[in-house]
Amino acid sequence: MAPAYEILETKERILEKQNTNAAENRDKLTEQGVFFINLMSSPGAGKTTTLLRTIRTLGEKYRIGVMEADVDSDVDAAAVAQTGAHVIQLHSSGSCHMAADMTWRGVERLGTDDLDVLFLENIGNLVCPAEFDVGAHLKVMLLSVPEGDDKPLKYPLMFSVSDVLLINKIDTAQIFDFDFDACEKNAREKNPRIEIVRMSAATGEGFDDFISLLDRRIRAFKENR
Repeated sequence: MAPAYEILETKERILEKQNTNAAENRDKLTEQGVFFINLMSSPGAGKTTTLLRTIRTLGEKYRIGVMEADVDSDVDAAAVAQTGAHVIQLHSSGSCHMAADMTWRGVERLGTDDLDVLFLENIGNLVCPAEFDVGAHLKVMLLSVPEGDDKPLKYPLMFSVSDVLLINKIDTAQIFDFDFDACEKNAREKNPRIEIVRMSAATGEGFDDFISLLDRRIRAFKENR
């Protein structure tokens, strides 16, 4: 007779704990009245430029905090600090994503007493951050025109879990062969509820549409919490 033994699916247990932590993060931030946004993209898509313009646009209306997550360096945190926003740099020690417990340690260190809105600029890639809920009220992903219009087909989970898709760097559309309609069609097939904005964080073209979307979401959160 073969010896009896137990098979433990460790990944499922880890993800179960991760999702519990994420839900706790969301509940605590809701109670504190802080609207939490998880900003995700591949490296170079324009997360920091988008964040800087967003802070400068909404900073007079809302008190904004930022958690900058990177494997190393504090380049982005230094740039955000110039806007006057509260900012903390989070180093992931080599991890390709932020987990919910790591995120909450950053929240506690930053503090939320004087915040209305909190951003996490997640680590740059289209795979790992999509798999780990950090407890955000809104998940925003950037796809830049130079990356190509086929990314909803190659990285479906990121498009499936995101609430908002920002197609950034539209000012480069004449240089790159990017099919906006095909990209948006494929994104909506993965996620029919996704909101899509075409914009350029560098020039400001279309950026007001993103700001209006954010303002609407923040006001709804404040009214319904």
